[in-house]
Amino acid sequence: MAFIVYYTKLGCLTSAKQVDLLRQSGHEVEVRDLLAHPWLPAELTSYFGDKPVQLWFNPNSPRVKSGEIDPTAYTSAAALSLMLEDHLLIRRPLMESGGQRVCGFEPATVHAWVGLASPEEAIADSAHFQVCSQNSTAAKGDASDEKCH
Repeated sequence: MAFIVYYTKLGCLTSAKQVDLLRQSGHEVEVRDLLAHPWLPAELTSYFGDKPVQLWFNPNSPRVKSGEIDPTAYTSAAALSLMLEDHLLIRRPLMESGGQRVCGFEPATVHAWVGLASPEEAIADSAHFQVCSQNSTAAKGDASDEKCH
């Protein structure tokens, strides 16, 4: 069992599924508000590891979805500057456990890091744990899409 600090946008349905999976796997999860946290540059970049800069961005951010921001067009310094101004641009979740930090919820990576109950199921259904649930709800005519970005 691991203790995981989990930064997300509170109220995000996809994050709730991820937290449920972590807890069902026996982990203790402390959920924190990514949007309210006073991020410092070095702290934020420590979650990105060796991911390419474009993978630092939240693909569901309204500014990314609208095309205002092209994640492939930014250097690490420019991307970090944008994210410190607009936390909705940060890919979620940001997780920390045992001195390691990760960005995003990829079931195979999370399983290798802290372990998951039924990892084969989680990996096979990884879209369930990564795609914004509000987007699929909004496609059915629900106007609540703004909650999750």
